[in-house]
Amino acid sequence: MARKDARNFKLVLEYDGSNYHGWQRQKGVLTVQEVVESRLAIMLNRRVSVRASGRTDAGVHALGQVINFYAETRLNPEDFLKGMNSLLPEDIVVTSAEEVDHSFHARFSAVKKTYFYRIWNRPLPSALMRRYLWHVPYPLDLPAIKEAISHFVGTHDFAAFMASGSSVKSTVRTVFGARVEELGQGELVFFFEANGFLRHMVRIMVGTLVEVGRGKKSPDDIPAILESRDRTKAGATAPAHGLYLARVVYDDDEEKEPLFKVMSPSSGVVSVA
Repeated sequence: MARKDARNFKLVLEYDGSNYHGWQRQKGVLTVQEVVESRLAIMLNRRVSVRASGRTDAGVHALGQVINFYAETRLNPEDFLKGMNSLLPEDIVVTSAEEVDHSFHARFSAVKKTYFYRIWNRPLPSALMRRYLWHVPYPLDLPAIKEAISHFVGTHDFAAFMASGSSVKSTVRTVFGARVEELGQGELVFFFEANGFLRHMVRIMVGTLVEVGRGKKSPDDIPAILESRDRTKAGATAPAHGLYLARVVYDDDEEKEPLFKVMSPSSGVVSVA
């Protein structure tokens, strides 16, 4: 429990998850949380525990991971922004820092999260982008995928799209938006915005949509898979390295446009509203 005179700081992080075993601290492996907390300890001259909006898996990237921590310090948000970026490795960047209300919690105060997933749909892989998108060499039926992805929107039981062995109080989630965009030259980006996500939920949805695109499943199969609550009815889990935690929204946030900026090797930085 944080002392009442401790200040609550919120940082937004961008990171390349390629070299990390996920967000959460683990013994014997390098994680993003471990690196961030060790740099904060240098700045504050004491150990600090941070809260994160979500626990990204090994290889998953982030444009908008949100963390918060309490500290009794005279440092201001600008000090953390500059200081942390001077201490962190180049694959982790603090993009913003602010002091927030004592009650703010990076995870429990969130009202919605956005993830996107990138696919390289060309016969040959990309040597430069192999750690940042999933190479799918087979032709995909994009209209069928667009029809299928629309079935995820709404409040549903997503048990069929949760990693086996997971334990949660409820598997019901509300998806506010789901769509796929073609950025050109074979790059596809899948966007999902929801009030929360189950473990591997986005990756399983994308894996299922790829099966629809290949003709192995029909768009009309999605409602039946949701109804079944059976993991074996959905598709394979897409690889972690194509997934990005894009944004976390809180009650007092103002909507910002465009919502996403995707770095595409074929077309540069593309804004998708």
